[in-house]
Amino acid sequence: MSKFILSFVLASLLFLPSPVQATLEIDVTQGQVAPTPIAIPDFIPGDGNEVLGRDIAAVIGNDLEHSGLFRLISKASFLQDTASAFQEPRFADWRLVNAQCLLIGRITSGGGKITVEFRLFDVYNGTSMLALSLSAKQDQWRKVAHMIADAVYNRITGEGGYFDTKIAYIDESGPRGKKRVRRLAIMDWDGHNNVYLTDGVHMVLTPRFAPNSKEIAYLAYVNKTAHVYVINVHTRKKRLVGHFKGMTFAPRFSPDGRFLLLSLAREGTTALYKMDMVSGAVTQLTEHRCIDTSPSYSPDGTQIVFTSDRSDPNECKEKIYVMDSNGGNVHRISFGDGKYSQPVWSPRGDLIAFTKQLEGRFYIGVMNVDGTNERLIADGYLVEAPTWAPNGRVILFTKESGGKRGNTRLYAVDLTGRNIRSLKTPRDSSDGSWSQLLSGPKDQN
Repeated sequence: MSKFILSFVLASLLFLPSPVQATLEIDVTQGQVAPTPIAIPDFIPGDGNEVLGRDIAAVIGNDLEHSGLFRLISKASFLQDTASAFQEPRFADWRLVNAQCLLIGRITSGGGKITVEFRLFDVYNGTSMLALSLSAKQDQWRKVAHMIADAVYNRITGEGGYFDTKIAYIDESGPRGKKRVRRLAIMDWDGHNNVYLTDGVHMVLTPRFAPNSKEIAYLAYVNKTAHVYVINVHTRKKRLVGHFKGMTFAPRFSPDGRFLLLSLAREGTTALYKMDMVSGAVTQLTEHRCIDTSPSYSPDGTQIVFTSDRSDPNECKEKIYVMDSNGGNVHRISFGDGKYSQPVWSPRGDLIAFTKQLEGRFYIGVMNVDGTNERLIADGYLVEAPTWAPNGRVILFTKESGGKRGNTRLYAVDLTGRNIRSLKTPRDSSDGSWSQLLSGPKDQN
């Protein structure tokens, strides 16, 4: 993957409505949100490249619609032509087609670069909400479209977007069992720009993005021993962090990228460790008296959530525990029925996602960090491996269907549990990991 250069130019700030007008906003914390109708005409092509204008609008529309918070209005119903609407929208015409907001854009190109100007309008109030100009290399047009979708999502919901991101995952092919080929792959969140980072010679599992989104830690089984590698997603160079007997999950990075959390099995029990990425020193955090596994840091790095059977090792029913990052102050937070596993702290710090097995069925759930308000938001024959979108409002997970011909796919679900969508991958896919947002306010100038 080649590096790209993107520049942002703030064309105009937010246009605030008068005090008597209600600002167009979506509260994504509500249990049920009616999708906001949005009109997105094909972007105006400055050089006559109508295909590019249509494609950029389509990517933006797909991003917003996939969130479950927006509903696209059919282009066949539009009453005003795009060119005049870009200069001055006739809001009465857009109200007639029931558009609540209007996104319209124009493209200019030259020297292998494109500049995309776009404007977001509140149709009901007849006001401008946002106007920006983005420039990039022409082959980065999909990234520009994702960035525009993030800007619209952020302006209307007040939350960070998650469209200009990457997803690392395990590509699976061939017969199930020992001959199954598992390769590390990476793609845009919507399934495009898929790239394979390993060749499939060795089985790989459980990729984890580093906080900078430039590296991925993963497991590779070589001579039946788990080797932990870290690979750079741009250069494809990998380095061996260590090889450990008894490891079944790839380590997770600390929020500052300095440490890796490990779970290692010895003599029938499993304990948690952390490795210093600079010195290589390994520090034991829990004792080998029970099975402690699946550790995940809190966003501020002060706490670790994990699963353990320490409450009743004989029944092998793991529960969720939280401890300080140095291993102290261990306390249980889950008290429901069933077996809990794979807890992951939300990047917002407010929730913990987990997998739950209860009465022969699997669930993806969330709970408050103190264990209260447990909610199950997805279920299936086998669902597992939750991972958070960078805005903490969407969870990616693996879903396997039953039967000999069953498949394994990545799905995304929002916190309401009502908006579940499958993600596009070339073949079977599992063990997803979501990157941080690849662009944001820090890139603006």
